[in-house]
Amino acid sequence: MSSNRIGWAFFLNFGFTIIEFIGGWLTNSTAIMSDAVHDLGDTLSIGSAWVLNKLGKKQANNEFSYGFRRLSLFGALLNSLVLIVGSIWVMTEAIPRLFNPVMPEAQGMLLLAIFGVCVNGFAAYKLSGGETLNERVLNWHLLEDVLGWVAVLIVSIVLMFVELPILDPLLSIAFTLFILVNVVRNLWSTLKLFAQSTPDAGLSDNVRQTLLALDCVLDLHHFHLWSLDGESHVLTVHLTLKQTLDTQQQIDFKEKIKRQLETFKLEHTTIEFEWPDEMCRDAH
Repeated sequence: MSSNRIGWAFFLNFGFTIIEFIGGWLTNSTAIMSDAVHDLGDTLSIGSAWVLNKLGKKQANNEFSYGFRRLSLFGALLNSLVLIVGSIWVMTEAIPRLFNPVMPEAQGMLLLAIFGVCVNGFAAYKLSGGETLNERVLNWHLLEDVLGWVAVLIVSIVLMFVELPILDPLLSIAFTLFILVNVVRNLWSTLKLFAQSTPDAGLSDNVRQTLLALDCVLDLHHFHLWSLDGESHVLTVHLTLKQTLDTQQQIDFKEKIKRQLETFKLEHTTIEFEWPDEMCRDAH
């Protein structure tokens, strides 16, 4: 089951994140600390995805008429803020070490790196059989973590033979900048969804053109395409028709609209018909 696979990944990631912070402190490695912050963000993402996977099965009610999927935006916002604060903290530790490098405990780094590759690799394996979008996205996060630990593994091996302590803060800063770039991009996307922006300009244009291409449609207005959570989209629109339709014609036309919009996989659609020369009741 999807929920069980995500649960496995959450507990593995959460347990290992704690080990990372302790290990980073014991080995005096800012690179491991920065990766611990990265894994903390992934743990929050997996945890929120797990909770929302369960909440998503609950039926909509009078208070949450669209259901609970939009709550995922709060998880994304919390995740972004935690990662930004954590990344700033890592940078304050790593940048001074560029000018005064401190040799980390290379053997400890090596052991943690091997453990990190195994734990994150196993978590990615558990999610690899998933078919949901949540599972696929989380799987990519975990594969990124595996590559990050491979980098730590290589640096630790180099440090065991060559005394280049500056490699540790350089790797830490590279990790942190990678995290911040992705976090800022995701935070901006989340804030746009909170503001109910159009999730995809191309999708919006395609839906608009599909509706305008219908035989009975003269024009459209009050076209609103927004997203509950970045995956489930909602459409509301007023269609001005070329002529009045009797009851059966309206039923047939609604069925035609349904078929035309099926390809866009919209979660909710609300479409209002307006007859020729009729004044829109929402006109301002």
